[in-house]
Amino acid sequence: MLGSLSSAFAGHFIADGAPDIRTLITPPPAADSLVTRAELDVVLQFQDLRTPALAKRAQEIENETLFSFAADVAGPWFTAEKLPKTAALFAAVREDFIAVNRASKALWPRKRPPFADSRVKPCVEFSDSGAYPSGHGIQSALWAVLLADLLPERADGFQQRALETRRMKLFTGVHYPSDLEAGRILGDALAREMLKSPALQAALADARAEIASLHSL
Repeated sequence: MLGSLSSAFAGHFIADGAPDIRTLITPPPAADSLVTRAELDVVLQFQDLRTPALAKRAQEIENETLFSFAADVAGPWFTAEKLPKTAALFAAVREDFIAVNRASKALWPRKRPPFADSRVKPCVEFSDSGAYPSGHGIQSALWAVLLADLLPERADGFQQRALETRRMKLFTGVHYPSDLEAGRILGDALAREMLKSPALQAALADARAEIASLHSL
């Protein structure tokens, strides 16, 4: 099906051909559209607001991992060394994410803001890979939903942390706002798709037990 993953992809927690990306997000605004011009103005406004401290945080977010993301909310105890089963679970989740991210970007090879306007000066390294949807947007939304399943009392915190990822990506200058919103929508949908998987439910149960045992020490 156009817009879905190839059936040759053997996902850990998503079925062959799922998700159907074209039913979840719309194409990005055209490069010469008024919407894209308005979005470029937003990118430049964020650039004007960017302080050294914001640039530093944006660079940290650029290289975020599941464990740096989660520890910002759950606390410094949430590490790969202390939670090996959780680490293995999210390593498999990342492999599924990468496949979805590549498939979605291949549908709409949108150029990043610096290629549209020389006034845009990113504060992170970037490539000419597609901007739409944002991979960080997908991944952070996916993480927020799955981590909330492990630590439901921290659900709001994980959503706020995902929001910070999207906001900091605007400060980097390498994404339009619609890239990030599409990433959020796709990440949420990918998480819902994964949660249908018995294999994921079993892995989440193991991770919850691991977290509970750590807290009981």
